[in-house]
Amino acid sequence: MERGIQLLEKGQNTQVLGNTAKKLAETLSDELKRKQYDTYGSAGPGGSGAGQHQYWRGGATVDPEELFRKIFGEFAGGRGFGDLNSMFEQAPEFVMELTFSQAAKGVNKEITVNIDDACPRCDGKAHEPGTKVSHCHYCNGTGIESINTGPFMMRSTCRRCGGRGSIIITPCIMCRGTGQTKQKQTVMVPVPAGIEDGQTVKVPVGKKYICITFRVQRSPVFRRDGADIHSDVMISVAQAILGGTARAQGLYSTIDIAIPPGIQTDQKIRLVGKGIPRINSFGYGDHYVHIKNKIPKKLTSRQRMLLLSYAEDEMDVEGTVTGVTRPAKGSSQAGQTSESGQSREEEPEKEEGGFFSKLKKMFT
Repeated sequence: MERGIQLLEKGQNTQVLGNTAKKLAETLSDELKRKQYDTYGSAGPGGSGAGQHQYWRGGATVDPEELFRKIFGEFAGGRGFGDLNSMFEQAPEFVMELTFSQAAKGVNKEITVNIDDACPRCDGKAHEPGTKVSHCHYCNGTGIESINTGPFMMRSTCRRCGGRGSIIITPCIMCRGTGQTKQKQTVMVPVPAGIEDGQTVKVPVGKKYICITFRVQRSPVFRRDGADIHSDVMISVAQAILGGTARAQGLYSTIDIAIPPGIQTDQKIRLVGKGIPRINSFGYGDHYVHIKNKIPKKLTSRQRMLLLSYAEDEMDVEGTVTGVTRPAKGSSQAGQTSESGQSREEEPEKEEGGFFSKLKKMFT
């Protein structure tokens, strides 16, 4: 029985659609009827077209105003059309200054803000506690009003109640009927480790949210590249030539770095996992230490004599060294031989022994 009724209703709907399409074709084919349809939305002034605001055909009558109110009323949590603006309004923005270390390691930092929040006296209801509000008959409690502009129907926020759907008879004396007051609040902001300069977070304050943009100060020691950090360490000439260890400032503690012999200036040493936490993933970045050779500006007489002695035995110098006299390349002295018939270049052990003997004499 029910199956038969469903088939019958389906056949009726099909017939209705067929008749509608047929009438529409007849209307569009006639110039006078088409003009009347463009003006009144039907074949004539008495037809049920746009002028009559018939929104649904071939089925149950649905009030679009009620449908709109139901959808957005549920979306707004039943607060009504008067609070739709608070749903889409932009959250106030504030700026928080952070040091490089605070941004890299994370910190809980307080900030004091002045924001518009729900009035503490009326709890945002805009009327005096203990008083009642009256139903707005201008919009019938919907918060919106319909304005007839000829063949069109315009809908906007009710001018009488401001979209609340009710009339406030006794406004709140603290907020003057607005439901909000300017309030000074101190907020504890949890700054995540690895936050970068210019990033923004959303923090709840009372019944609202605020946006906080971070400004990270430059560090005198570190340079940041994403989750990686770079810093410089100064080493002496002896450390660069002979190797050793150097102490450098790390992000979390002071670290000792092994210096290999013969390290060159601007050479990088990578410390894996000693950088900044990756804010959008797991793990840490790396710490790159750039080696800088510290050249002394003043020497003692002993240091000067040692360096001159060392410079006399350097064979790969392009140009000259102040205080050291050596034969020019290609001169006859360059090919000078010893009594045994061997050239000076062929006697490295003897030259090396001579150099160390000089050092021994200076130390003794």
